[in-house]
Amino acid sequence: MYDDIGARLAALRRQKGLSQKELAQRLGALGEPVSDKALSKWEKGATLPSARQFLLACRALEVSDVSGEFMGAGLAKGLDGAGRRKLAEYAELLRRSGLYEPRPERGRAIRLYTLAASAGPGQFLDDGDFRWIDASGAPEGADFAVRVAGDSMEPRYHDGQTVYVKASPTVGDGEAGLFSWQGSGYIKILHDRPEGVRLHSLNPAYADIPVPEPAQLRVFGRIL
Repeated sequence: MYDDIGARLAALRRQKGLSQKELAQRLGALGEPVSDKALSKWEKGATLPSARQFLLACRALEVSDVSGEFMGAGLAKGLDGAGRRKLAEYAELLRRSGLYEPRPERGRAIRLYTLAASAGPGQFLDDGDFRWIDASGAPEGADFAVRVAGDSMEPRYHDGQTVYVKASPTVGDGEAGLFSWQGSGYIKILHDRPEGVRLHSLNPAYADIPVPEPAQLRVFGRIL
């Protein structure tokens, strides 16, 4: 087994175009001083790295699937070098998207959209810009949350307040909802009347927003 681990480390090192001395320097930069002579013993199977040394060596060699590289299992099984690189690139894309970050371990967690949904002047709601928050105190049925900006929905909703939303493609007449209209996001009361559809503000200082083409009004959900 020592021979297998050492031989694989040596092969990975050569694939990266590194000498034993250069790999030792990388390990030193990661906080694990190792001599090139020690690396030579690993690769020959004379000695075995500690668990910490082994994992840091994998990091220095940019091994993303340790079990696949050393046990013939895992997602990288059956892939050549190019395939493994593609797998690593895809994993990085998933990390950057933010859609698959770990949720808090305790309590209930939902998404808080970090671009404020406007309760005054409209601001576009970016569907992909959010973070997970502890929502153990959120109303039952809440699917996500948004942060209010502006005072047009005073006194019910305040500037900076976090409000919870039940995702739904429709909102009833007189209900508060989260809407997108002409590229802007709004928290408003929907008025769906015979004389027309409007987004109504509770603060009388703000005029209603007419919606002459209701089919183009996007509804994110109902405010709980």
